[in-house]
Amino acid sequence: MTQTFRLTLAQLNPTVGDFAGNAAKAIAAWEEARAADAQMVALPEMFLTGYQVQDLPMKPAFTADAMRAVDALAAQIAEGPAMGIGHPMMQDGQLYNAYSILKDGKVASRILKHELPNFNVFDEKRVYTRGPIQGPYALDPLRIGTPICEDAWHEDVSETLAESGAQLLLVPNGSPYFRNKHDIRVSHMVSRVVETGLPLVYLNMVGGQDDQVFDGCSFVLNPGGELALQLPAFDEVIAHVDFEQGDDGWRAIASTKTVLPDEWALDYRMMVESLRDYMGKTGFKSVLLGMSGGIDSALVATIACDALGPENVRCVMLPSEYTSEHSLEDASDCANRLGARIDTVPISGPRAAVTEALAPLMEGTEPDVTEENIQSRLRGLMLMALSNKFGEMLLTTGNKSEVAVGYATIYGDMSGGYNPIKDLYKMRVFETCRWRNTHHESWLMGKQGEVIPTRIIDKPPSAELRPDQKDEDSLPPYEVLDDILDRLVDQDQSVAEVVAAGHDRAMVKKIEHLIYISEYKRFQSAPGGRLTPRAFWLDRRYPIVNRWRDTS
Repeated sequence: MTQTFRLTLAQLNPTVGDFAGNAAKAIAAWEEARAADAQMVALPEMFLTGYQVQDLPMKPAFTADAMRAVDALAAQIAEGPAMGIGHPMMQDGQLYNAYSILKDGKVASRILKHELPNFNVFDEKRVYTRGPIQGPYALDPLRIGTPICEDAWHEDVSETLAESGAQLLLVPNGSPYFRNKHDIRVSHMVSRVVETGLPLVYLNMVGGQDDQVFDGCSFVLNPGGELALQLPAFDEVIAHVDFEQGDDGWRAIASTKTVLPDEWALDYRMMVESLRDYMGKTGFKSVLLGMSGGIDSALVATIACDALGPENVRCVMLPSEYTSEHSLEDASDCANRLGARIDTVPISGPRAAVTEALAPLMEGTEPDVTEENIQSRLRGLMLMALSNKFGEMLLTTGNKSEVAVGYATIYGDMSGGYNPIKDLYKMRVFETCRWRNTHHESWLMGKQGEVIPTRIIDKPPSAELRPDQKDEDSLPPYEVLDDILDRLVDQDQSVAEVVAAGHDRAMVKKIEHLIYISEYKRFQSAPGGRLTPRAFWLDRRYPIVNRWRDTS
């Protein structure tokens, strides 16, 4: 008789530090596995504690609580399928990233992560000890090898498992999203399958944690690299996959193969989920933002409505004498299309009061950016007052182009708790608005149709802090700026390389200078969803005090 093995995959959304809540999700998945007569349910890397936990496991009490939670979980599932679940572990005075196999009321096997990532957002070498390469564990009727996340991006762990008798590779992951990452994952996992000749299960979590969002997209590959199962992006899913043993070894029976969306849909989903989970996991229910009539605040308002529902979004217009009637009309039009609340708080009176108060000290000086920034800081003050009074989280609206060159006022329009478009360059802001106006998916809580007025998308961007101001008065056109920034920031190119690509050297040096002198602003800026491998925060860490400049 043909031998079979049913594995239940739990692509779920944990919350960092919520051991009880995460364990309850694991037990619910285990119950579904038991009802489906599965032999094992697998949960992602570090699921019991949530991920990423950063330095939390270095606190002995945190890791001790996690280990007690593992034992308690094992006792609760004594009769039924095995469970694989990730957590930190202290052993012989060393801290490990571990994956435990729970069976018959106890920890039946335990794997310690061998390859510790230490790049981009990962600092695992700082926290954990490198575990030994271990052999497979037996779950009747087959032997399973479990490379934990980064372990599967290197040949040695999987090859050792295959050589020591593994018949299936189960890879639990905590792999956060960045644009086009799924193709990279599949490429690496196909390599492991080709090298070992074994079927492979790639299991990833979903959900947001601070700036990162885990996008799921779990999949199963058969020997040769054939796709047997593809789970959706970002959705919580519990799926069962059956394996059969034939003359040529074990193979997965082909099942659901979800077609994944394109990069525009995935990017937008990431921004929606990052805000939705950041709010839900920190306990906030509603947001507010300054609605200027410009494209950035329009997009942030749209993301907020899509993440939380329009009834939980307050847009506030804060006009000065430099605010055009068009801007007021556009801000109101966009908020109304979205179905969000719109309020108006003029800043002319407070600005006059501040100007009068400062007049004795400013006497004899010419008006400059100082007076412009007073407007922005008054807006920040007003918005933070509303946030305090009504318990609404203030969203900031600076795109990656502005964040990179410091084209924002610290303690002004940078005030707030979260920035959904922090890693979205300005040219992609334009395209994202056009995409949203023509797309509406089931996971969006906002309205269908053209919610961002075309006039907002088409008009020249302006901060409106002085008469007839345009962004291009201070910056190059955004298509030029964004390409320079992509090369300097995302690709780490030298000045010479950027110039060789066709850019004016004086302009490249100006932008390089602005990037470096704005580091202190980014150090104090709100977190925001990560779309690229070079997002500002954990991906790119530069000193604030830095006199070096590229002279190439």
